[in-house]
Amino acid sequence: MKKNFYLKLIGLLFTIMMLSVLSCNNSNTSNASNNNSNTNFTAKKIAVTYVKAPLNVPSIVEKEKMIFSNAFSKYNLPVTYSELTTGPEQTQALASGDIQFLYAVGATSVILAKANGSDIKIINMYSKSPEAFTLFSKKGMTITSADDVRGKKIAGPKGTILHELLAAYLNTLGLKETDVEFISMGIPESQAALVGGSVDMALLAGPSAYNLIKDGYNVVTTGEGLVDATIVVAVSEKFYNSNKILVDEFINAQKEVLSYIENNYDEAMSLSAKETGLDENAVKEMYTMYDFSIDITDNDIASMKKTEEFMRNNNMIETEVNIDDLIIK
Repeated sequence: MKKNFYLKLIGLLFTIMMLSVLSCNNSNTSNASNNNSNTNFTAKKIAVTYVKAPLNVPSIVEKEKMIFSNAFSKYNLPVTYSELTTGPEQTQALASGDIQFLYAVGATSVILAKANGSDIKIINMYSKSPEAFTLFSKKGMTITSADDVRGKKIAGPKGTILHELLAAYLNTLGLKETDVEFISMGIPESQAALVGGSVDMALLAGPSAYNLIKDGYNVVTTGEGLVDATIVVAVSEKFYNSNKILVDEFINAQKEVLSYIENNYDEAMSLSAKETGLDENAVKEMYTMYDFSIDITDNDIASMKKTEEFMRNNNMIETEVNIDDLIIK
């Protein structure tokens, strides 16, 4: 009987030992797998631009629902946001490494940065919304000819789609940028300058434009027929080459954002209204002006090529930029 007892005890101890060995092996395999995953990128953080204007519903919804944070949590990478809104600020931050993803930057700004030698690549689209970009003049100011515009003070953000809109509009009048006094300002500052009377005209978009229309300011032109207002998502080529797995994760998270908006439309509109200070009905009205598809189409590429040519012809850039090489395929 004792013999059977000892045999059973030895068997039990052997079983425990084998289970322990298997457990260690599984743990080592799991750790090796995690380590292999971690060697697929070099980034220590994920810094993203947060640009809510003109009416960037995806950015607003993403930040509120922490979709990027959840996506990168598996890599133990914190996600931070930077409210850089002008093209030059954004592209400079990308070049310095302070920002990893430009989540909503004008194609105009990307082309300008590339022409100036910056390391920058487009990974996909953010939006297209030509109707949302607007040139305003003072109340009661009548514009019927080039003479009504020549010499006027015009405020707006330099190196952006609004800047491109100004150049395109002046071109229809046979004028150049040197024929007006263009003062580089952000959108809120441009709105304040127009309302305060220190400038004659202002380039605005989003809630600022919507509010001025309601206040009776004169719409000189929108981007319709003048610019395609192509907004893109960009990274540096250096970051992409070292962190392809993270770029893929970001793109998948973008798709999740758009899916959330589609399935939770009313909530998305409510969140956007709260963040922009607009009435929900105003947000819904403006939302119809935007195409937030992220896929880059042949038409998008053609549009960016047209923009690049326009920028060269109007001396906004001196160096030719190959749009095909600018896009990560």
